[in-house]
Amino acid sequence: MSLELAKVAAEAARSKKAERVVFLDLRGKSDICDYQVVCSGITDRQTRAICDAVEETCRDNMSIRPASIEGRGSGHWILMDFGSLLVHIFMEQLRDYYALESLWPGAVFQPEGAEKPAGEESVKI
Repeated sequence: MSLELAKVAAEAARSKKAERVVFLDLRGKSDICDYQVVCSGITDRQTRAICDAVEETCRDNMSIRPASIEGRGSGHWILMDFGSLLVHIFMEQLRDYYALESLWPGAVFQPEGAEKPAGEESVKI
């Protein structure tokens, strides 16, 4: 269920032109969650639109709502907590500064069946 939710969240983010969408498989690597989706937007308005799309799509398609959403007000770094899935939506410059993907370099992957726009690098599992 977590992987399917991650795919749905990623597609919702891409529908709002999220950039550099990355999946992290943290099963066995973190006690916080099983998966993370990390993406970015250019403006705070875009990051909030991405957040809204992820929230609405997960609710409508999977009947799942986030337990909490942090950072929506500023839109600089929005964290959506779905329990077994965390969705990080960054403004581009903050994403590069925090570099979450570098915390778990072996965890980045592209799930089978998830669309990958040209230019995004990933590893299939």
